[in-house]
Amino acid sequence: MDHIDETPDQNPDAALAHPNSIRAFDTLGAFLDEDEWYPQRADGWHGYWVHYTGSNAEIRCFSQIRVESEILLIYAMAPVRIPEENRPAIAEFIARANYGLNIGNFELNFGDGRLRFKASLDFEGADLTPNLIRNAIYPAVRTMNSYFPGVLKVLYGGATAEQAIAEIES
Repeated sequence: MDHIDETPDQNPDAALAHPNSIRAFDTLGAFLDEDEWYPQRADGWHGYWVHYTGSNAEIRCFSQIRVESEILLIYAMAPVRIPEENRPAIAEFIARANYGLNIGNFELNFGDGRLRFKASLDFEGADLTPNLIRNAIYPAVRTMNSYFPGVLKVLYGGATAEQAIAEIES
């Protein structure tokens, strides 16, 4: 199972105090089932692991409800870890990528080389609907899929971050 940076959020008291988040978690699970993502419950979290098969990458995705803050988080994980010596170049790559994105952002863990794309939605005081979930999860996995060839070109193809982004965004 992939690793998430934070500690699990399974807090029964928080769940009781935030019934909207529990409804959202149920809606998230139902959406993932109905949309045939074949979710696996993440132990200790109000979240699910799913897979996305893109044209450029197999992407593992974590979808989570932050109970106390009523936030939906979607993390689309890159299928490779970034070697330490390549992290500065990939950091430039994701800074250039993030600048032009409308939804979400790339994140790089400099400690272990994990690269992910994050989409989020604050649904505090509102119902989390299947359409809102769809509008967060699909851009996350599709953006990772679209930009992943550029990551590989920077890592193994001798491209600069600027060259790789220019090719993707042209």
